[in-house]
Amino acid sequence: MDDCIFCKIARKEIGKLVYEDDTAAAFDDLNPRAPTHVLIIPKKHIEQLAALLPEDAALIGHIMEVANAIAAQKSIASSGYRVVVNNGRAAGQSVDHLHFHLIGGRALGWPPG
Repeated sequence: MDDCIFCKIARKEIGKLVYEDDTAAAFDDLNPRAPTHVLIIPKKHIEQLAALLPEDAALIGHIMEVANAIAAQKSIASSGYRVVVNNGRAAGQSVDHLHFHLIGGRALGWPPG
């Protein structure tokens, strides 16, 4: 999608990536909720979790591997972190491109929101 802000970030037209490979990209959240708050996205434009296709299963598994790697890089892997996906406006999704929030670096309360 040419006008999708996350697609533009993945294409390196704007912003700065903290991680990139052939299928995923990651960048710091502009409004962090914790000391570490990174957004991980598939480079393939998928609007939301509910729009995943069976062939996207490996991609989503890979994104979880990326989350683990970034958590280790940011030194939060052993202390704990959260991976969150908001699906749809009522759940808090504000950009129509599937994204995973990697949040950590402090104690996280429950329930969220």
